[in-house]
Amino acid sequence: MTALKVLLYLRRFLIEGIVAFSLTSLVVFVYAPDILGFMKTYLNQELAFYGVFEPMVSLIKISAVTAALILAPWFAMRLSQALRVVFGFTPWFSIIFLMSSIVLFFTGVFFCFFVTLPFGIDFLLQFGSKEVQPIIAVGKFVNFVGFFMLGFGVIFELPLVMIVLTKTGVVTPDFFSKYRRYAVLVVAIVAAALTPTPDVFNMALMGIPLYLLYEMGILISKLLNPS
Repeated sequence: MTALKVLLYLRRFLIEGIVAFSLTSLVVFVYAPDILGFMKTYLNQELAFYGVFEPMVSLIKISAVTAALILAPWFAMRLSQALRVVFGFTPWFSIIFLMSSIVLFFTGVFFCFFVTLPFGIDFLLQFGSKEVQPIIAVGKFVNFVGFFMLGFGVIFELPLVMIVLTKTGVVTPDFFSKYRRYAVLVVAIVAAALTPTPDVFNMALMGIPLYLLYEMGILISKLLNPS
C-alpha cells in the first residue's frame, strides 16, 4: 500500500471519528446529569462548583468521556481495518484483534470503576477530619474519574500492542522476555501514575493485572510467532 493511500485512509478515519464523536457527545449531553449521579456512586457526598461555567463544562466533559466509551468498539473496528490494510493481516487475525481489543478495553474500564476507584476514593477521604472537611469540585471530580477510567481502558490493551509489534517485525517475542525485569519497573511506575492513591494496596490492584497482561502478551506473541 502506497504512502498516499495510507494518508488518505488516515484522513478518512479522522474525519469519520470527529463527526461520530461530535454527534455522540451531543446526544449524550442530554443524559450527562444522570451519568454524573452514577459516577459519584462511591463518593457519598454532594459536589460543589467554584465558577459560573464549571457545571456546564463538567457536563461537556462527561459527554466527551461517555462518547469515547461508546465509540470505543467503533474505533477498535477502524483500527483493525487499518492494520489489515497497512500490514496485510489476515481476516481472522483482524477479527480476533477487534474482539480482544473491545474486551480488554472495557475490562480495564470496569476494573477501574468497580475496584480501583472505590478503594482509592475511600482512602483519600480518610484524610479528612472534623477540622478539615472535604469539599470536592465537580470539575476536578469529573477529570479524576474520566482520566482513570480511560487510562485503565487503554493500558489494558498492552497485550495487543505487544502482539502487533511482534507481528509487524518491530521486535521479537524474545525481546519482551529478555527485558522482563525492566518491564516490572515500568509496570510499577505506570501503576503508581494511574492509581488514585500512593498506597501499596491500590498500586498492587493495578500493577498485578498489568504484569499479568504483559506475560499474556509474551505468551501469545510466541504462539503466533514460533521461532
